[in-house]
Amino acid sequence: MTPLVRIQREDFDIGSEIAALTRGNPNIGAVVSFAGLCRDESGRLAALELEHYPGMAETEIARVAAEAAARWPLSGLVAIHRFGLIKPGEQIVLVIATSSHRREAFEAADFLMDYLKTRAPFWKREHLADGTLGGWVEAKTDDDDSARRWETNR
Repeated sequence: MTPLVRIQREDFDIGSEIAALTRGNPNIGAVVSFAGLCRDESGRLAALELEHYPGMAETEIARVAAEAAARWPLSGLVAIHRFGLIKPGEQIVLVIATSSHRREAFEAADFLMDYLKTRAPFWKREHLADGTLGGWVEAKTDDDDSARRWETNR
């Protein structure tokens, strides 16, 4: 099983991505998906601008997705991350994991999302509702704490 990693400007369709991943595989007993959306931060945010290093971002995400595939018996794994200007309510990221059983799919999706949230080579800059340009978004301590648990659960 080779994980599918895409970084793209355009939106994605969750149903289509799940259908493509599960088509023709009768051994799949679990599909776990997570879609991350842009928040408006209580009306403060007009958009997030996401930047990445093309090539490097895909390679790094593929490396971590391959680690997830080695840790859990998955039948499929997809990671899609958008870049560009993303407005509140729009999708930013999608992770789908499939396996014979639910636990493996949940854990693999959670592992990959923790990586994407904390260490994937993306930079987010806020565009504020008042028309000004905000700062670059820092990783949150809670996200780092969540990701750290995988270091001991190998």
